[in-house]
Amino acid sequence: MDVLEPPGLCEALKQDLNFPLAWGSSPIRDFPAWREAARAKVEQHLVVERQDGTPYAPEHGEQIHGDGYARELVTVSLTRHERVRGALLTPHGPGPFPAVLLLHDHGATFDIGKEKCVRPWYDDTRLASAQAWADTHFSGRFVGDELARRGYVVLALDALGFGDRGPIAYDAQQALASNLYHLGSSLAGLMAREDARAAAFLAGLDRVDARRIAAVGFSMGAYRAWQTAALSDHVAAAVSVGWMTGLKEMMVPGNNALRGQSAYYMLHPGLARHLDFPDVAGIAAPRPMLFLGGGLDPLFPADGVRVAHARLRAVWRSCHAEERLRLETWPDLGHVFTAPMQDDVFDWLDAVL
Repeated sequence: MDVLEPPGLCEALKQDLNFPLAWGSSPIRDFPAWREAARAKVEQHLVVERQDGTPYAPEHGEQIHGDGYARELVTVSLTRHERVRGALLTPHGPGPFPAVLLLHDHGATFDIGKEKCVRPWYDDTRLASAQAWADTHFSGRFVGDELARRGYVVLALDALGFGDRGPIAYDAQQALASNLYHLGSSLAGLMAREDARAAAFLAGLDRVDARRIAAVGFSMGAYRAWQTAALSDHVAAAVSVGWMTGLKEMMVPGNNALRGQSAYYMLHPGLARHLDFPDVAGIAAPRPMLFLGGGLDPLFPADGVRVAHARLRAVWRSCHAEERLRLETWPDLGHVFTAPMQDDVFDWLDAVL
């Protein structure tokens, strides 16, 4: 295995995991009570404290109009330690509008963050990098701009290390995570807290219908989307494209999760002693959720996806809400979010929000 510890020890630890707090395994049989207990357990392992009392103190930049929506930069305090700049898109019209918290991916590309999702009208250098990213992963489209044209308010912010909050180098990720752990914090926990705060900020905007907010993301952004839905009641629906698996099935030789570095953005120490990835996502039940993936995606082996989908299906079924959960694999695609997939997602959002 691609780890520093003796492989036998790692295999033994993996086999010991039985996720005792998972719905169906937990002694808690009342779903709302289980959801409260499971969310509390996740929050405990985020390490980073809640920031609910920190004022957002938003600063809005100039609005640029065109293509049926307005573009602006907005700077907010997601924690008391740092201001974060984001892209905010608003459809033309009276509103209030449904909204999407659009969460960017990782891809070991750090000079852009929010720009992977929203066309950067404010920076020609980033535009070149962002367009290359969109061409590779998104059929040349900027998903945020497409959503705004369809009538959604869109908010996209940089995670730590990306875009305005970076760029860091690939081999600096482990050092960043280590420093945060030494300081009693967590890289993954910080990202989780910030994403939940961003959802609450979006819900508080006058232009937004707070009952109709979705979290949407690809790859690491997909992880962030289902995680935010689990942690925030402001999220009414979620779309995750290219990130769902069982932990045991993911931890196989060659998988990125065993290499350190990028994995620290999605690693909450100790949480696996209680809950697997689909168990955390299940905290969002019975709200509508859509999980899409490519059958040829090398990052998420098919057996892990099948295990996770079965666990998710069991949770929504137990809530008598299986029709609100959509699990789909595009068999001929890899780790991408193509235009046909996007159109499918947009139609689904129109139907559930």
